[in-house]
Amino acid sequence: MRKAKDWLNKKGIPFETRHIVNEPPTKEEIIDLHLKSGLELKKMFNTSGIKYRELGLKDIIKTAREDELYDYLASDGMLIKRPILTDGNRVLVGFKEKEWEELFSRE
Repeated sequence: MRKAKDWLNKKGIPFETRHIVNEPPTKEEIIDLHLKSGLELKKMFNTSGIKYRELGLKDIIKTAREDELYDYLASDGMLIKRPILTDGNRVLVGFKEKEWEELFSRE
């Protein structure tokens, strides 16, 4: 998160933050973010998190229905890969500087 915030500040790009552990996205918000991201749903999960391992999601993801996976993501903000950047139309998940540069160079 810090790298993403530093990058945005350095580029002079205004942003708002949301602490998704304290204020997790709803299932509907997650579905919207996922569809706009164009990513596989499993890429929305914080696979390095303790909660992910505790729940055994590595195996569950392989066979679970998409609707079930959305429920997992909506149940706990710690399961969601961060940061998520959206302008309402486009979504980036995780901080990869090259992807962020490409997104903002198109504006």
